[in-house]
Order: sequence, then C-alpha cells, then structure tokens
Amino acid sequence: MYSLKIINARIAQADGTIQEGDLAIDNLGTIERIDTKIDGPARQTLDANGLLLLPGVIDPQVHFRDPGATHKEDLASGSKSAVCGGVTSFLEMPNTNPTTTTHKALEDKLAVAAKKCVANYGFFIGATDDNLDVINTAEPVCGIKIFMGSSTGNLLVNKPEVLDKIFANGRRLIAVHAEDEARIKERFEHYSSQYPDGLPVEMHSVIRDDECALIATEMALELAEKYQRRFHILHLSTAKEVQRLRHDKPDCVTAEAIPNHLFLNTSQYKTWGTRVQMNPPIRNQENCDAVWQGLKDGIIDFIATDHAPHLLQEKMQDYPSSPSGIPGVATSLPLMLTQMKAGRCDLAEIQKWMSFGVAKAYGIPRKGKVEEGWDADLVLVDIDNAKSVDPDILYSKTGWTPYEGQQLYGWPQYTIVNGNIVFEKGVIKEGVFGKPLSFNHPE
Repeated sequence: MYSLKIINARIAQADGTIQEGDLAIDNLGTIERIDTKIDGPARQTLDANGLLLLPGVIDPQVHFRDPGATHKEDLASGSKSAVCGGVTSFLEMPNTNPTTTTHKALEDKLAVAAKKCVANYGFFIGATDDNLDVINTAEPVCGIKIFMGSSTGNLLVNKPEVLDKIFANGRRLIAVHAEDEARIKERFEHYSSQYPDGLPVEMHSVIRDDECALIATEMALELAEKYQRRFHILHLSTAKEVQRLRHDKPDCVTAEAIPNHLFLNTSQYKTWGTRVQMNPPIRNQENCDAVWQGLKDGIIDFIATDHAPHLLQEKMQDYPSSPSGIPGVATSLPLMLTQMKAGRCDLAEIQKWMSFGVAKAYGIPRKGKVEEGWDADLVLVDIDNAKSVDPDILYSKTGWTPYEGQQLYGWPQYTIVNGNIVFEKGVIKEGVFGKPLSFNHPE
C-alpha cells in the first residue's frame, strides 16, 4: 500500500516538459512510481486537480535567528514560512548568538531543529580566526561560512593569512559573504563626514559599492584557484562580479543570486527606506540586469533568499542604526514562477536554480527532482491564478515584506516533506517535522 498518492497532477520533468498523471510515495517517503494512472490503495490520496507538481525548493541561505534573537524569527516560524513558500529544505547560517562555531553549538542547534522544524534542515559551521579544527570536523554541516564583511560576534574573517590557512586546510565547501571590510569602513567614515546631520539610507549602496564586493570576491577566487578548494559565492550582486566570472570561472566555483538583487533596485529606497537595507546592498537596475543575465547564462548557478528577518520597529530606526536584512523565504518561488509566466525563464531553469542545482552543489543526495527513487519533497502550485502578497499569511514573525501587494503566480497549495503533507491551502499540519539533511563531502 502506498503512503500517499497524488492524482491528476501536471508533473514537471527536469527538462521542463510536463507529464500529466499520478505519483505514488512509499512508506519511507520516497517517490515509488510516476505514471499516467496509478491504481492500487494508498493511506491518503490527494487530488491535484491539474496543479503543477514541482520538486520542493531548497533554500541554501537563510537566517532563522535561533538561538539569540528568536523574537525576530526562530526555527519553528522560519521553517513554517519556508513550507508556506514551497521550500522543503533549507541551509541556515551561523551568525546566531551564540554563533555556530563549535561542536556544541552545532549539536544544540540540531537538537532544537529536530523539535521545531517542519522542513528539512542543514547548518553551516562558521569560520573564525582560530577554529580551523572545528570547521573541518563538525558533522553534519553543509559547508563552512566565512564573513569577509562584518557580522555577529567573532565571525569576521578578513586577515589574508587566516583566509589562506582556511582555504589551504580541508576539502569542504567554503561559502563566502564577499565584501571588503576595510573599504566599507573607509567609505563609511568618508561619507559620514559629508552628512553631519546623519547619513541617508540610500548611501548604504554607495558605501558598500560594487568594488567592495569585487575586491573580496577576487581575493577568495585567488585562494580557491590556488588550493583548488570548492568555493561558493553567496548572494552575488554586481555586474563586475558577473563579468569577472564570465571571463574566468574555475570548475571548483559556484555562485548564487537572491531575489532581492533581481527584483529590487536603489529606486526602492524612496518608498521602502531602511526596510530594503541589506548586505550586500540593493544595486541600480544595470546591476540587476547583469545578475539576471548571469543567471540565464549559467555564470550564476542557483537561487537563495538570504532570508534575514527583523521586526518592522527595528527596521524603521534611523540609518545606520537600522539593521540590515530582508525576509524572503516564503516569496522566492512565486516571484520566480511569475517571471516564468512572463517568459523571462522556463520550467527547467526554475527547477535547476531552486532545487536540483542546490542539491548538486552541496552534495545533498536524492533531493531536487521529481523522479522515481528520489525523496518525496514536493510542492503543488497554482500557476494559473495570481494572488496578492499578504505578509500576514506567510508565517514569519516579521509580518512584512517589500513585495507586499504584488500580484504573483505560483503560490503553493500543498507542500510535501519526506512524503508527508505539511502545508495544505494555507494551513500548517500539526505533528509533521522535517529531518536533518545529509551531505556528501569530498574525500
């Protein structure tokens, strides 16, 4: 007997074609069969009524603030917001309080996640100036996170000798927030002196300019090439970085884009002010277009969200006291499917950018495709009807989004994690939890 049978679905194939039919899931949460019609009993049958069936999204960069700032978000609310947006697995960052830079901090986070997360979960281990042994032995982790620009606690790593040591020792993937800290500080002091009454928030994108990103990216690329180290560029945001990778992108390097750098530009400061303040900052439209083209051309490999929640009263402080970060885990799939409807990308690209490409880069087995023998992490979306973005139904503690009011297609109607329906037409199912992800690190 099947555990779950989905009938009358439009099933997305990895090549972008659609197969109309049924899908059956076994008792282990694996896709057992896909066919035009599947007979036989199932404990539960879901009639998709023509909804589009996609692999669940894997979001490889979120900040769920747990532990240390759970008033903004925690692993429960963050993962609920994730499945609301069709995200069945996520990778979470180490800039919590305490930071995830020790074996114990990782163990504690995994223990909390097992009790709270309704999606599958994985965690980065954070690099510091002196935890080389930890970052190469902590398990399970998806990779090592380096903040070359300022961050929480002791997570800033920008000394050349320390970076060289980290890249030289070990083989795990290294993911870098690439902004040059020295240039940021220098430009902040320079422009602060020109605004005695206080810096306007739009100067955030001037201070943390495209050169800040390029300098740090170049440094990390040189180290990756020197040691042939698996290296990933987080939230790439500039035309200069795209051009650099277009000229020479080593096989050991991948890069990601986030929706905020595709859909927001510096004109939004006039409307949204400090709410659209983030790191790296939003850029002008020329940079947005270049990032889009880099994604289309395969220079950029996949999409993350950098979901970085803060409460509205925190965001509304005067710059630069206002914190950087924008929520986004619940809106990335509808944003991208709306672009697919508009002809800017296709179904094969969506799956590569948001599911299988992430799984491949991080060595996550059996996830990211709707195929027999793969894990049943799935989402059924309504691709034919648009709905307005309403932050009140996105489950995040933040209660706001810069995409509020936009009409988007592709909202999830059902999200299935490990063969279990966890989200159904706006409601989170009680008692359904995700599992820790496994990662195939190079030997």
